[in-house]
Amino acid sequence: MHLGELIANILAALLLMCVLAVAFFAASQPLWPDREAKMVILIPPDVLTTASIKAPTHPRLPDAVDTRLVKPRPERD
Repeated sequence: MHLGELIANILAALLLMCVLAVAFFAASQPLWPDREAKMVILIPPDVLTTASIKAPTHPRLPDAVDTRLVKPRPERD
């Protein structure tokens, strides 16, 4: 290998590195992104929403029932 070819190969490699560097700067993103730690703040749980016994989901029945409005249960055949 002649001295001229060696210098040409070195300059070609430098030119290629410069082109790649300009391409990465133009994209404005690094080749390997920085690893950032994500911090999560845990708040204490709400006692009312995490209780094992919740309020009943069925409607609350009245204390007194008007028997005049109640119809008798149909008989089975």
